[in-house]
Amino acid sequence: MPSPAGPGSRSTDSRTTGITPTLRELVALRGLAAAAGRRRGQAGVSGPAASSLRGRGMEYAESRDYVPGDDARHIDWRVTARTGRTHTKVFQVERERTTWLLCDTAPALYFGTRVRFKSVQAARAGAVAAWAAVGEGDRIAALRGTTAEPPVPPGGGPRAALRVLDALVRWYAAAPANDEGFAIAFDHARRLVRPGARVIALCDARSTQAVDDAAWAGLAARHEVVAVLLVDPLELAPPRATLPLRSDGVRSDVDLAAPAVRARWQARFAAPVEAARTRLSARGVRVHVLATDAPSDAWRAVLDAPRPGRGR
Repeated sequence: MPSPAGPGSRSTDSRTTGITPTLRELVALRGLAAAAGRRRGQAGVSGPAASSLRGRGMEYAESRDYVPGDDARHIDWRVTARTGRTHTKVFQVERERTTWLLCDTAPALYFGTRVRFKSVQAARAGAVAAWAAVGEGDRIAALRGTTAEPPVPPGGGPRAALRVLDALVRWYAAAPANDEGFAIAFDHARRLVRPGARVIALCDARSTQAVDDAAWAGLAARHEVVAVLLVDPLELAPPRATLPLRSDGVRSDVDLAAPAVRARWQARFAAPVEAARTRLSARGVRVHVLATDAPSDAWRAVLDAPRPGRGR
């Protein structure tokens, strides 16, 4: 397998397709994000008056006398009872929301056996999020676990999305040498993200273990938090066969038909994914497991689901 291109590479060489993300492919995902947004709108789950997203939609401004034609569903019964005159609630559009990408760049992501590396799928999922934010009128920002490079600051419009996409290409071209871990990225998010934002964590399931339950719950209490767990199909459903592996030039054969070996494989790869899904959902985080061979926008369906443990 060819070595990944260096950081910031824009190569479109077929030998690196699926191994390193390119700016061209991330820009091309704008159409995919727009199509997904149209599908959500046609399904009746978008629009400011009915939005269930934190920091987005309509917020109460005041109550005034009811006039014919006002929506009866907005009658303020408390003020009406107190004054003896029918009043209706007046709403205003909330301020624009910021979508933050919380990017895990753990070495485990720079691997894949189906279609693309997990790192490339992370970049593509982040690009879909960036273009979706632009389409919804949101601001977009991104950060990862390092003190050597500042986060991509919040900005609006296509230019801001392109800044985020450029960062995704660099961060996911190869495992960064100066990455300090997902816990550092999470801590940055807790300090930088203003209440009412949307936080989308692109991460390996095992990286989520570096952040304790209280921190996850605290972030989810102030923001809409989505965890996109990147996996490879081989990790979750290994074949019952002998799998040849090579590490540092040394080949070894792993007998995945042997019960003991298979059990260790499941404990190493599949179990952390299910544990992360259960644990984070219980803390108010929306979770989606995104495989390397899945459509890069498949995770967006999780945004329309009820928040874990709560109704719409």
